[in-house]
Amino acid sequence: MTGFLLRRSVGALVTLLAISVIIYAVFYVAPGDVAQITCGPRCSPAQVAQVSAQLRLDDPVYVRYWDFLQGIFVGQDYSTGTGVEHCDAPCLGLSYQSDQQVTQLILAKLPVTGSLALGAMVMWLILGVGTGVLSAWRRGRVTERVLTAVTLAGTATPVFVIGLLLMIVVCGQLNWLPFPQYVAFTDDPQQWAWNLLLPWLSLALIEAAKYARLTRASMLETLADDHVRTFRAYGVGERSIIGRHALRGAVAPVIALSANDFGSMFGGAVLSETLFGLPGMGRELVHAVKVVDLPVVVGMVLVTGFFVVLANAVADVLYAVADRRVVLS
Repeated sequence: MTGFLLRRSVGALVTLLAISVIIYAVFYVAPGDVAQITCGPRCSPAQVAQVSAQLRLDDPVYVRYWDFLQGIFVGQDYSTGTGVEHCDAPCLGLSYQSDQQVTQLILAKLPVTGSLALGAMVMWLILGVGTGVLSAWRRGRVTERVLTAVTLAGTATPVFVIGLLLMIVVCGQLNWLPFPQYVAFTDDPQQWAWNLLLPWLSLALIEAAKYARLTRASMLETLADDHVRTFRAYGVGERSIIGRHALRGAVAPVIALSANDFGSMFGGAVLSETLFGLPGMGRELVHAVKVVDLPVVVGMVLVTGFFVVLANAVADVLYAVADRRVVLS
């Protein structure tokens, strides 16, 4: 197990390094006046020259990339025109549009997106896996047909349609829930969950359809195996077969898919955060793209890549726990 964890850790670090190289090349080595784009259209020639000096655009690309990595691991100093500002590690740069450190900007938005992603993942796993198990168990019956139709409808419906309908009905007409607004968990845990319940449900209904179909397919494949037929021949109950054997076979693909979805949520929850007015990373990324704030865009993409790699590394460990054969591969 130690060797397996070591291999996965080295693989994750190499992947993160490759992501950083690609992102830096795309945004800072691409053709064009990088200093002008980074500073913004309203910057004076003197400000553009200052940004160019801070980005060290006259240095070779590998020197600039090394400085970029050093900023992430040991921090970096930036000239503000009147003095020097130190950016502690992990330093992802300085926004020339808002004069804020990118790391501080992301840390302010991270709890919102993290809360949205974590709560939605718990709900879509419960709804999706539960629906998939029931659908496989009731194969060929009316229950399976109804659940299959519901999951197909959920897969085909955009999140903003479900979210808007839920807000109109649940918040506007029935008054069961307040219109969502973010409340920090540390301020009031109950209001934190109460206000995020509707966004969680909106995302969960979309994602649960995908997990229900995956769980159903995996369980039906497992139930058709020879060892399951042997258990039935020996008189093992259907509930025991479903719970102990078929469900365990369906866990591995669910773990892998949930890791990807959870990590991608940190940069992809644009529609949900915009619809419900949540000040998370998705909305900030859209704003940064709109005003061409390159340091913020680069920082957001790096953080999103980090969480995708981290989530997949955790998924590999959980996968190995669920199936010990993975450790030997």
